Amino acid sequence: MEIVFVQLGSRGNATLIKEGDTLIQIDMGVSLKTVKRGLDLLQCGMTDISALFITHEHSDHISGLPLYHGHVPTYAGEGTLPGLDEEHTLQEGVAVDVGDLTILPFRSSHDATNPMNFIILGGGKKFGYVTDTGYIRPRGLSLLKNCDYYLMESNYGIKELLTGKYPAYLKKRIHGRKGHLSNYDSASYCADLIGPKTKQIFLGHISLDNNTPEIARDTYVEILKEKGAYREDYSLIAIPQLTLQVGGDLL
Repeated sequence: MEIVFVQLGSRGNATLIKEGDTLIQIDMGVSLKTVKRGLDLLQCGMTDISALFITHEHSDHISGLPLYHGHVPTYAGEGTLPGLDEEHTLQEGVAVDVGDLTILPFRSSHDATNPMNFIILGGGKKFGYVTDTGYIRPRGLSLLKNCDYYLMESNYGIKELLTGKYPAYLKKRIHGRKGHLSNYDSASYCADLIGPKTKQIFLGHISLDNNTPEIARDTYVEILKEKGAYREDYSLIAIPQLTLQVGGDLL
C-alpha cells in the first residue's frame, strides 16, 4: 500500500492511497495543482483516481470538489453532499470495495452532518484514518486495533489552546466532544490501539495557532512511553500543514 498525504489541516485536506492498480482519494479540499504533486509521486494522473471518499462537508475537505466535475465516483455519509445517490452513500460498518482496496467507514464525532473516518484494507495491510473528531467512538476503537499504518489527528496542545488567542466560544468548540483531538487524547488513544503490526504513525491536522509538529510528537512520545507502548521499530511522524508526506511502501 502506497500513501501520499498531499495536505492535511485547516488550509486543506487530501490523501491518496494506492494498492496495485487501484487509486483512491480521501477528501478534496485543495487545488488540482496540489493533488497533482501527490499523483506525480505515484506516477499516476487524475484519470487514475477510482473513487473519492469525503470525511465531512467542511470547506477544508471539499472546497476543491467541483474541480473534479463529477468524473470521479464520490462517496460520503448521508446528508454530507447534496444529490448523492444511495449507491454512493456511506453507512457505518458497511464496506465499499474499490478494485484492490476495501474501505470501511465508521462514525466520527464532529460538528458536521454525518462525519466519517475510515479503515482502508489492501495488500494484506490495514490503514486507520482518523481526523476531525472530538473523540473516537467505541466501534471505531474496535476497528482501529493493530493497524499497519495510522493517521491520527493531533490538532492542538491543551495548554496552547486554553492560553491562546482564540475567543472562548472557539476554544470550547475545538475542545468539545464534536471538535478535534488534542495531542494528549490522540496519543492516549493510539497507545491502546497500536499492535505488533504497526509500522507507521502519522500525526495530522496540526493547528497553526495552538500546536506545532514538535509539541505534538513530544506529547506522543511522552504518553506512549508512560503507557508502555513506545517502540523503536515504528515511525512516528508529525506532518506540518501545507506539507506533502509519503507513507506506506513509499516511506
